[in-house]
Amino acid sequence: MFAQERLDEIVKLLNKEGKVIVKDLSAKFTVTEDCIRKDLKILENENILKRTYGGGILVQKSATILSIGNRLNLNINNKRKIAEKAFKLIENGDSVFLDISSTNVLLAQMLSASNKNITIITNMIDIVNSFSSNKTIKVICTGGTYNSELNGFTGSMTIDSISNYRVDKSFIGSCGINIFDKTITTFDMEDGNTKKQIMDSSKAIYLVMENKKFHLEGMYRFAHIADIKAVITEKNRKMI
Repeated sequence: MFAQERLDEIVKLLNKEGKVIVKDLSAKFTVTEDCIRKDLKILENENILKRTYGGGILVQKSATILSIGNRLNLNINNKRKIAEKAFKLIENGDSVFLDISSTNVLLAQMLSASNKNITIITNMIDIVNSFSSNKTIKVICTGGTYNSELNGFTGSMTIDSISNYRVDKSFIGSCGINIFDKTITTFDMEDGNTKKQIMDSSKAIYLVMENKKFHLEGMYRFAHIADIKAVITEKNRKMI
């Protein structure tokens, strides 16, 4: 195998796993560990990875800012898998907060089609509309200042409204996690502060997020991975 072919394979592994280990790569490609370290240095110089003790991790990238309307139709299959996992965590009698999230819209549709006896609180209009034909689920909308990009409510009035509630479970959306300091991010400060209040009002907090977002981040950090009960993704993985 030529050096460039090996580098291409290492990049594929990085994109899939988020990290690589020198010892494992040495065995995989039947080359010395020093050779692999040189490969990783080349990739670091190209800003593809950041070298760590014994290996390297994929460089964090900024997430692309898209309106909720554009996000609703992206990666539907992965989001549906996440929503199905979240659905199984919701039990009769639960009070649940559904944050502004395209994945939560799919979760709301699943809940609306079910016979679960629960209370939903949300700050997202798409989620409220999902329950228009459901007669068994109680739906509460927070209100507040309308954000057209998110088709929902954020900011101080929304935060004041959310602070009056105490819910069993919340499902929070995010544009990504910074894998270096384990912070959870979003694009908008008002959205981030609203998410903070949702978390403060919740007994159990779940992050609903596609796997690819472990390597993306927004500019506003609103939480740390230690603050949540679990990250729900389309496939199981370990935090880096």
